Amino acid sequence: MSIKNRLRFIGAIGAFFILTDSFSQSSASSYSALGLGEFNYSGLTQNQAMGGLGISYGTGWSVNNVNPALSTRNTVFNFQAAMNYRRADAATSSQSESIDGGGLSYLALSLPFKPGRVTFGMGMNQISSVNYNIIASGEVANSHLTSFNNVVGDGGITEAYLSTGIMVAKNLSIGLHGSYLFGSTIRTNQLSLIDTTGIQVGSTSEYYERFSVADVTVKGGVHYFFKTGARSNVHLGAIYHKFGDVRGKQFAKVADIGNAGNPSAPGDVINDNDRGNVFLPDKHGYGITFEKINKFVVGLEAQFQDFSKYRSFLGESGELGNSFKVGLGGQFTPDIYAQDNLLKRTTYRMGLEYQQTPYIVNQTNVTDLGINFGGSLPVNSLSMVNVAIKVGTRGSTDNGLIRENYVNFSLGFSLNDGTWFYKRSFE
Repeated sequence: MSIKNRLRFIGAIGAFFILTDSFSQSSASSYSALGLGEFNYSGLTQNQAMGGLGISYGTGWSVNNVNPALSTRNTVFNFQAAMNYRRADAATSSQSESIDGGGLSYLALSLPFKPGRVTFGMGMNQISSVNYNIIASGEVANSHLTSFNNVVGDGGITEAYLSTGIMVAKNLSIGLHGSYLFGSTIRTNQLSLIDTTGIQVGSTSEYYERFSVADVTVKGGVHYFFKTGARSNVHLGAIYHKFGDVRGKQFAKVADIGNAGNPSAPGDVINDNDRGNVFLPDKHGYGITFEKINKFVVGLEAQFQDFSKYRSFLGESGELGNSFKVGLGGQFTPDIYAQDNLLKRTTYRMGLEYQQTPYIVNQTNVTDLGINFGGSLPVNSLSMVNVAIKVGTRGSTDNGLIRENYVNFSLGFSLNDGTWFYKRSFE
């Protein structure tokens, strides 16, 4: 079979992976098969527990990598890390099965060079993730053959970043977050044909594609607050993340199953580590938060990213559309000074998230609705254990979509030291 016909055949059969007969075998999300995968909008563990709240609010005890301007609130040295786990019950109109995935979520460090005025930060964070394994089957038109298509994806984009926040005027701070993007997304599409007796017909085909990112991007933020009482504030925040053309290189090949990923094996090479780019739309977000100091916080935030402007390495739109997320959340601390009562010093958080994802399947926008809760448990005078749980649903079984009822779990820790940038009075 010629390379041209193989590509046409694989492309036609591959359309089945989001139809009723398709099914995800083991995945964090079936929808990460589209575009560059699933993007992270919800920040670190403490942000996730409040519906992603982080554009307009941050504390002195936690790193904020959502809005770099809010890092000026970090008055102590802080190091954070977390693991995440996702489990979902994925279903079509005729089938259902449990899927899961997880791993290291982030590493983050905040250094208050001049506490309350200038702060530096660094870390690593997942920008997007791809993790799916989908099997689709269907009858081949005008024949007695059945096609089996196995579509697998893994990887994602990671950022290593440096950030700074500066208090430029009373109650007004700005921040800059510069990232080096790296990582690869690997996708394979394996096709075989079976006759009515269960015997394989003809040769098998496999399409292998690896896109590796290597570029830089920048995010800016601003934060302002004003007093509404002796112990209450209103916080306003905004961010703008500039993406545009993200450079990388791509290797793509068509061959028999098992040979497409091997550059030296027989097959037809389409891209031999060719350099190019994908176009990612810029992201912007806004928020407002009311704070009762050392007692409770409630906020409303929104983020927007128009993926209809997305273009793949080959210049294709990827059937993506405008995406936005709205989060409503807050936190409550019963008594921050109750040294003899751990539960009273614990910070409890809740939130609600609604997202119109960028995924458009069968001319239908895929939406996501989740309820968040969690908290921060003090383990000494400054450090704490952070927990966030999100229960939600994405998509539906209507119109050939996949519905995912999921639970996200994030467990992290925050190590703080209030003496990092203070001179010793004696040795």
